[in-house]
Amino acid sequence: MKISASIYSDKSRSLKEVILDLVAHQVDLLHVDCNDELGVFADIEQIRSWCDLPIDLHIITEHPSKYYALLEKHPVEYVTFQVENLTEPLEIPSSVTGKKGLAIITPTPISAFDPYSDFDFILIMATIPGQSGGKFDRQNFAKIRQFRTKYPSKSIHVDGGVNGEVSFILRNMGVSSAVSGSYLFNGPSIGNALMNLTKREIESSFTMGDFMIPLAEAPSFDIVHCTTRSILEAVENGQMGFALALGTENELFGLVSSADIRKTFLKNLDHPQHIDAHDFINRQPLCIQENATVIDLLQQLKKSNFPVMYLPVVNEKMQAVGIINFVNLIKGEL
Repeated sequence: MKISASIYSDKSRSLKEVILDLVAHQVDLLHVDCNDELGVFADIEQIRSWCDLPIDLHIITEHPSKYYALLEKHPVEYVTFQVENLTEPLEIPSSVTGKKGLAIITPTPISAFDPYSDFDFILIMATIPGQSGGKFDRQNFAKIRQFRTKYPSKSIHVDGGVNGEVSFILRNMGVSSAVSGSYLFNGPSIGNALMNLTKREIESSFTMGDFMIPLAEAPSFDIVHCTTRSILEAVENGQMGFALALGTENELFGLVSSADIRKTFLKNLDHPQHIDAHDFINRQPLCIQENATVIDLLQQLKKSNFPVMYLPVVNEKMQAVGIINFVNLIKGEL
């Protein structure tokens, strides 16, 4: 996941000092907020003379058309328009280069992106736009998951409340870029903050229930009436490499992974007709409580003597309530 540094969050130094410091610490992107202020492009012109880091421009305006000529003259790598403020159609001409995104605030549904499905990414504002130091609104975890399901080929950017813990969760959810402002500049140093945003061990206040994939979206099958076919179809159709074995009240009786299927067939290769559907089920899967924190999660993963790709999430009654999937984290971080 790329870190996009919000350049105007540091009020104590000149813009040039801030930019050169960010360059020295090798941030990925420079996030430039434009609250309907055309003078921002003078800053962009200066930034171009100081470095070649990609510019991530977020424009809040009622009239986006007045920015098109400026974007042609001063092209940026990423340009995003805030959808809630628009009072005219957002029709960015093809002469404006760079990747194009739509920004939405927390109350706005992801369906707002539908008319702009040719854009490259969505920017989810997880705190109030323009508010520095706000806390990440946890309902945005669900929005990220919903957008990923609806638009699997689009990138997701997040702005607001991104600290070390939130950064870990966002990486695990497959977010492409996170904007960091006050957290980046208010620490002992930019380098210290960047390390916290990218390291794998962090402080924790969110729980599994905040960002897990809910049970309704997890592949599963009924353990009472399961057959070899129903198990194989559950794993195949779920497209996650496993399926949960559930009782009538969602009690977790185990899970079946692609590896379990392979091992069962290899074990019974000479007599496949003797395989019972229940032979595929791992009755003692590693799982985690829904009220466990991110630190609890990391400690549990450290204790495991095998790589963990997914974890069923259960309540105090051992009923399945969701899953944690590590595919995005493994792809992006390892």
